[in-house]
Amino acid sequence: MKSNRLIEGIIQLGSGVIGYKDDHSDIDLMVCTAGVEDIEETKNQVYRTFSYNNAFIKEKRLRENVFLLIVFMENSLEFNVSIVPTDLLSVKSPLWKVVFDKTGRVTEKMELENERFNQRPVKYPVQDDVVFEFFYSAVKLDKELMRNNLIYALKMLETMRDYTLQLQARNENKKLHHFKAYETLNPSFIQKYLSTYPDQVTVEKVEAAAIILNELFIETVRKSEINMEDDDIKRILALFPFSSKSEV
Repeated sequence: MKSNRLIEGIIQLGSGVIGYKDDHSDIDLMVCTAGVEDIEETKNQVYRTFSYNNAFIKEKRLRENVFLLIVFMENSLEFNVSIVPTDLLSVKSPLWKVVFDKTGRVTEKMELENERFNQRPVKYPVQDDVVFEFFYSAVKLDKELMRNNLIYALKMLETMRDYTLQLQARNENKKLHHFKAYETLNPSFIQKYLSTYPDQVTVEKVEAAAIILNELFIETVRKSEINMEDDDIKRILALFPFSSKSEV
């Protein structure tokens, strides 16, 4: 791809920048073009490059003038290749490196965006209403347990887990965008989080899991920098259906 006249630079992203975790790791790349007028043709040429290897390719349009090709090779190796104009480059993680730069403009742009990224007071924002949304999911879970609707109750329990994970990841300054390295979170958090999975699907077991999850969420909120008054947080948490065994 480096010899392609339309390509101004190539950037490697993700864990591969510091060393791939294992043989199952995918390869994330950004292919940069000098201008938006070259995007469509560049995307088609990258597509053809991979198609020569009998790969399965899924094309997605992320936004105007930004495309993503998800490529699965015959050996199951996965490439995620975004095609983007150099002017639209952004930094969402410290894990990046420029592997090819025809003009020097790609490196200049990435260094500028990296400086902006490092200056953000909150690099990985979580949903503003995460406390209320957790509470609202708990209310719905409680109602469905009373109706013996265990499938929907489990869906709400998983939603509550997801909010808890988002908040913990932000507390540890982890990258939320496509974050999946959950094994790197605090070990004590992981241990308690895993205990929120019921060993049986019964009303009593799901309710017990919700109580543990509620306790973990409260602990996680208290360690966070959520822009919310303490009294408001306490007022909402006091209404939680599963807070009877928690210190609010």
